[in-house]
Amino acid sequence: MPTRRKLVGVFCLLALGGLPLAAQWEEGYDVPFVPTPQEVVEAMLKLANVKPGDVVYDLGCGDGRIVVTAAQKFGARGVGIDINPERIRESNENAKNAGVTDQVQFIEKSFFDAEIKDATVVTLYLLSDVNLRLKPKLLKELKPGSRIVSHSFDMGDWKPDKELTVNHRKVYLWIVPKPTD
Repeated sequence: MPTRRKLVGVFCLLALGGLPLAAQWEEGYDVPFVPTPQEVVEAMLKLANVKPGDVVYDLGCGDGRIVVTAAQKFGARGVGIDINPERIRESNENAKNAGVTDQVQFIEKSFFDAEIKDATVVTLYLLSDVNLRLKPKLLKELKPGSRIVSHSFDMGDWKPDKELTVNHRKVYLWIVPKPTD
């Protein structure tokens, strides 16, 4: 059963029009599976200035559409991480259908436990409380200059470097700063 905090996040998604009828809340997962609309996927990748040579990690990759698009339209390599084996199967099938299996990989694992140090771009469509729980990991493991892009959910008091709205949906960008001594 989802916790109260998770239910509040889902109600926020509903209020934003971001929770399609196909959304699935599966017990044992931190967030429901809610596909990001393709126009938002492309806006996220453009906002992060994804290009060949980038390695895009999508934490909670769902059906793999962000990683597949990063490879197909932006020439990047990509890694999708999702704890749900059904989503990983779906992602691999989508990569195969798009002809990008040589540029992407999908890992069945909790994104809290996954190694992300090779990422130059990290994409998120999680809930705010999950973003906040991930923030220390992102700041510790990502190199300065790496970009983090989130669909709909911010990082609390960490103000984004840029943000935009796509069809009434917020997209946030943060650039990992150099550590302060």
